[in-house]
Amino acid sequence: MLAGEASAAAAEVESTLAVPPDLGAAAFFDVDNTIMQGASLFHLARGLYKRQFFTTREIADAAWKQAYFRFVGVEDPEHVESARSSALAFIAGHRVSELEEVGNEIFDETMASRIWPGTRALAQRHLDEGQRVWLVTAAPVEIARIIARRLGLTGALGTVAESVDGVYTGRLVGDMLHGAAKADAVLALARDEDLELDRCSAYSDSFNDLPMLSLVGHPCAVNPDGHLRDHARRQGWEVRDFRTGRRAAKAGLVGAAVAGAVTGAALGAVRARRHSQAPAE
Repeated sequence: MLAGEASAAAAEVESTLAVPPDLGAAAFFDVDNTIMQGASLFHLARGLYKRQFFTTREIADAAWKQAYFRFVGVEDPEHVESARSSALAFIAGHRVSELEEVGNEIFDETMASRIWPGTRALAQRHLDEGQRVWLVTAAPVEIARIIARRLGLTGALGTVAESVDGVYTGRLVGDMLHGAAKADAVLALARDEDLELDRCSAYSDSFNDLPMLSLVGHPCAVNPDGHLRDHARRQGWEVRDFRTGRRAAKAGLVGAAVAGAVTGAALGAVRARRHSQAPAE
């Protein structure tokens, strides 16, 4: 719950309408492979690597240890601590303003050209109807805000990294905004904004976002993975796929692999941190 509440509190409202005419309805969009081709966290990490925020060895080491945990099922304490440090160290010590400035540059360099026009049109339709539109993503909230701002959306919910006096500590407020945490964030925002969830819409490509999709009255699977496509069809949900043929299949597999490796490394690291901090019984 903490991650969702923190993300809702950090949501940046930048509507171009002073008083939106439809205050009770809103739309929530996942980012990776829904709004944007590929994983935003990967594009961010690549841009930060080019700017020497971290080394190739650090990010590869974190991804390898997370893959080891998943496939072998054994969490070596030494590997756990190393993965935690590798996954979180790339922003520790950097200023929040620095990440925001660099994030704008990275959006222009690698993200803007990867926005799905079809999904962008869906978001614009909600805006044209006077509804507010938020992004909901596991990426850092600062980057999510940049994407939302550049697309003319209302704001964003994202993972909240702890900072003290404007400097990142390398710790998170709550957990990554992933899976059930996204639903918590949407619920918290709905309470704050007096939204009627049965009139709201949600869009995602991933079966992992079922908790968020199931909250609203109008869920939509966009460029869905196989599990989500099957579920959406069984439930009679709307399905939109802006990919074609082999390209769609390839994009789905590559996107899932990249997002899983990058986000999984961070998730595993945070879980390891919490486990290591838990009081002994």
